[in-house]
Amino acid sequence: MILQLALALIASYNSELQPRDQADLVLIHGKIYTANASDQKVDAIAVRRGHIVAVGSDNSIKKWIGSATKTIDLKGAAVVPGFTDSHCHLAAVGEREMTLNLEGTSSLAELLSRIKETVNHTAPGKWITGRGWIETHWSPPVFPTAQDLDIVAPNNPVYLSRADGHGVVVNSAALRIAKITRSTPNPFGGEISKDPTGEPNGMLLDNAHGLINHYIPASTSSEMDQAVLLGVKRSLSLGWCEIQDAGGDLDEVARYRRLYEQGKIKLRIYKAVHGPSPSASSLMKTGASTGEFNGRFTFRTIKVVFDGALGSRGAALLEPYADTKSSGFLTTSETALKPMLLEALRQGVQVETHAIGDRANRRILDLYEEAFATVPPSMRKTKEPRWRVEHAQILALADIPRFAKLGVIPSMQPSHAIGDLYFAPARIGLERLAGAYAWQSLIKSGSIIAAGTDAPVERGEPMIEFYAAVSRKSLDGYSGDGWHLEQAVSRNHALKMLTLWPAIAAFEEKDKGTIEVGKLADFTVLSDDIMTIPTAKILKTHCLMTIIGGEVVYTADKN
Repeated sequence: MILQLALALIASYNSELQPRDQADLVLIHGKIYTANASDQKVDAIAVRRGHIVAVGSDNSIKKWIGSATKTIDLKGAAVVPGFTDSHCHLAAVGEREMTLNLEGTSSLAELLSRIKETVNHTAPGKWITGRGWIETHWSPPVFPTAQDLDIVAPNNPVYLSRADGHGVVVNSAALRIAKITRSTPNPFGGEISKDPTGEPNGMLLDNAHGLINHYIPASTSSEMDQAVLLGVKRSLSLGWCEIQDAGGDLDEVARYRRLYEQGKIKLRIYKAVHGPSPSASSLMKTGASTGEFNGRFTFRTIKVVFDGALGSRGAALLEPYADTKSSGFLTTSETALKPMLLEALRQGVQVETHAIGDRANRRILDLYEEAFATVPPSMRKTKEPRWRVEHAQILALADIPRFAKLGVIPSMQPSHAIGDLYFAPARIGLERLAGAYAWQSLIKSGSIIAAGTDAPVERGEPMIEFYAAVSRKSLDGYSGDGWHLEQAVSRNHALKMLTLWPAIAAFEEKDKGTIEVGKLADFTVLSDDIMTIPTAKILKTHCLMTIIGGEVVYTADKN
């Protein structure tokens, strides 16, 4: 027994002292963009125990290759620091695949055709739910109505979310179930759209969803697991190494933890819960939890939704919309929000706030500034809170420098700009486009920008986000009217928007965001060199391999 113990200790000791040139993983013959301070480009990387131990030329890395080293010949493929999606709704990505997926619907007729096909395979009375329609490419670009849906689904309640998630259209059967009539008042932060006679037309905006949501049968626990895992699988296949999941509740946090414990999630997740809410209050009591499951899961953020969306005219504007008398609306009460902000500062909990319109952005910056003054660094658990504004789509020019001055990080989705260019000029007029999707102005004023996708609002693909950031044009090359192409960014900045800057926004820059010795071995391997190829070819580039913590978690030719 003593001899066996001694041999075990010697083996363990030898393992700890294995030669430094024995890497677990080596990547060679690549075009590797480190995104470090000097934007260094190298040929090879060595990885040991999930961390980078060497970067450099192929010759300099050869010494790390031993008998147990897994060596991958990149054959000239491009490698970048593992992509991070700084704003995604992970479970909703999976749910879209499990329900009626309306992404890419090109007309009202096609929408109705897809609904009818589903109705043909659905028992009468059973709910039909889906997501992804967006009317801006239709002719004419008008919202669908309950009457439209009634034509193809007279006997099934129907609930279909616009791509942005802020507007839904329901049919008459659903309105009857929810008892929504012409006399039903608008809830705070929401709107029941009406036809010219004053009857509900089927469109419900923002908090008006709550009038009907609880009538829809809840998904089973198994279905919710499946949605998360579908979202994870899709994210890995696209090259995402981390998802910053914007919203949810404690039940979802518990679900993620259980799936990690079961070994079903390899993706890194940086989790938020919606607030003000009991989930947010619980987080402030327990405090942030970072680096769970070997650095794969962090829970430290509260997500506030402060206004609606531009496409559905719910974004809160300083002046009315150019195509309607409305100025949008705020969706969270400041009375409830103010004490939460103060307590979050004291407890070291990060806050990220959805704000799209210029009024919502100005007011949330005001509220952040008031909170920072009330709770100075000496009273905070985390002196540098790194609070964020999610989307920051329409800004008054005077508010752009306030982000850097306050240390507030704009978390923006480049694809919103190239989708919204089709309707934003009509929604807000050309004058306000000067502060719309103002990436370059924010960067020049001293801000960093954490880029994401807002999937399933957008498609969720990193190549679309990179392309949008550097081109500021639609997928087919259209640049829009008055679209301020000078706000496009360089490729180096676009890369940082998807790597280093999201890491900073998540307090993770010591471990992630660049390819440097000592950092986590998170890499995205691409089929082409996005830093040099013609802009249009970026959209044809795809993920060859996703590596997280030195583990190959996705390979294109094996999936």
